[in-house]
Amino acid sequence: MIDVLVVDDDFHVAEINAAYVERMPGFRVAGTAHTALQTLRTLETREVDLLLLDHYLPDRTGLDLVRALRRQGVRSDVIMVTAAQDVEVVEAALRYGVLHYLVKPFTFDGLRSRLESYVELRRSLRDAGGRATPGQQRIDRIFGAVRTPPAGAAGPAKGWSGPTAELVHQVVTEAEAPLSAQDVAFRAGISRSTAQRYLRHLQDNGALHLTLRYGDAGRPEHRYGRTPPTAPDREARGTP
Repeated sequence: MIDVLVVDDDFHVAEINAAYVERMPGFRVAGTAHTALQTLRTLETREVDLLLLDHYLPDRTGLDLVRALRRQGVRSDVIMVTAAQDVEVVEAALRYGVLHYLVKPFTFDGLRSRLESYVELRRSLRDAGGRATPGQQRIDRIFGAVRTPPAGAAGPAKGWSGPTAELVHQVVTEAEAPLSAQDVAFRAGISRSTAQRYLRHLQDNGALHLTLRYGDAGRPEHRYGRTPPTAPDREARGTP
């Protein structure tokens, strides 16, 4: 089993990410932490294979935490799961040996692809472990294991319809506020399950933006809206 420590300052998000991990065969949640200090104390008492690590923690950044862990000789692997998209943060993550960088909000499929590539990386390293010189082919396989297939490389496999995708996209982008899957299903005249399938695909492709709305109890509601404009787009529109 691959033991995972989920680190996020938001208790709700940590619970969701932990639930995603538990859905993956071969993975188990070793615990959750909400600060860098809590993470350090957890790692003092037990070893974990993988950290799902947010960058924005209340007492220090996630990358500061990674740097501290490496100085202490902690060898747990790291996948960043964060809303931070600054180039400086991404570059530092690469330098510190972060294996994957997943931007919030994300779907289960988004995390699953990273966890599956992590399994392949461990398998490739194990296969090469008994060889003093594994050779170029095996080395290429090791490095290739941490590459994530591009989002949207394949559309929904069964029952995919371009016109339906365009209809779902139009319904969402023309709405004044983000919509739930049920809202989209009603406006588009399709089933809720169909709406969910197309919404997930459009979100994974970057065509729609996913936000989470928390209620008084239970799981947060997924709501879909227009993808926020990039910085150049905002400048072109005169938006600060």
